Amino acid sequence: MAASTVTLSKVTVTVPATTANLGPGFDCIGAALTLYNRFQFTALTDAASPLTIKATGAEADRVGTDDRNLAYQAFLKVYQTLDKTPPALHLAIDLQVPLARGLGSSATAIIGGLVGANALAGSPLSCEEVMQMAIEMEGHPDNVVPALIGGCQLAATQQNGGWTICDIDWHEGIIPIVAIPDFELSTAEARRVLPTEYSRQDAIFNTAHLGLLVRALETGRSDWLRTALQDKIHQPYRRSLIHGYSAVEKAVLDAGAEGLVISGAGPTLLVLTKDDRATEVESALKQAWTDAGISVQTKVLQIDHRGATIEG
Repeated sequence: MAASTVTLSKVTVTVPATTANLGPGFDCIGAALTLYNRFQFTALTDAASPLTIKATGAEADRVGTDDRNLAYQAFLKVYQTLDKTPPALHLAIDLQVPLARGLGSSATAIIGGLVGANALAGSPLSCEEVMQMAIEMEGHPDNVVPALIGGCQLAATQQNGGWTICDIDWHEGIIPIVAIPDFELSTAEARRVLPTEYSRQDAIFNTAHLGLLVRALETGRSDWLRTALQDKIHQPYRRSLIHGYSAVEKAVLDAGAEGLVISGAGPTLLVLTKDDRATEVESALKQAWTDAGISVQTKVLQIDHRGATIEG
């Protein structure tokens, strides 16, 4: 996202879904997935209205079409930062990432709006500046960072309040499978069930398991990954909010998966498995939740390594 003097009148930004936390990596680790939302920004001249929004795709009828739309709010933030007047705009949104399911739908909107506005303004902001704005809007980095730059990313705070972003290698033999149920779980509700304090033992447990997770993802070692996905910070408390969790977990482990975790705040569940077991694991995942009376959509995905992309 290098600086440019070229001013565009239309850009399309494609942003990947994300899965965050990955077990012990609460609020600090996330990965981009091969599932996308697309945002097309068209600057208008002599427009009758300063904003029109059209949404298509999954759950399009639930997307706001006024100036409170999150992608448009992010769009405006860039122009406010640049002290420029935003153009009249037509925003076309194609949704493939389900809303309020733990797959970073809000992060796609924030990144889409920021990147789209920056491109229309001639790309005066660096990738790092866009990233910082995204973190400020989202409140934490674990979804917006991989949505912007792709891959699996670990974010750590600096003493001055900034961020250090570390790319985590993801072994190509580890396949992410998501199971998206037909019910929602808000981030606010998922945070309400968490304790306000944790024991020293739990803090040590998660520190060790996060370190092991980084090495397990890099090497693809099954024994390390099975242990590394354990957590004592958020999953023991949130699993009670997800109907059928225990049955689904048992089914995928019996089918040979390396582990199951809550994707973001849920209720989507993320299964990590070796590539030669993906078909059997996906089938077991879907059947277990169906048996629990939950309609579910499953997707065998890959890690997206590009992040947000722009087409002029």
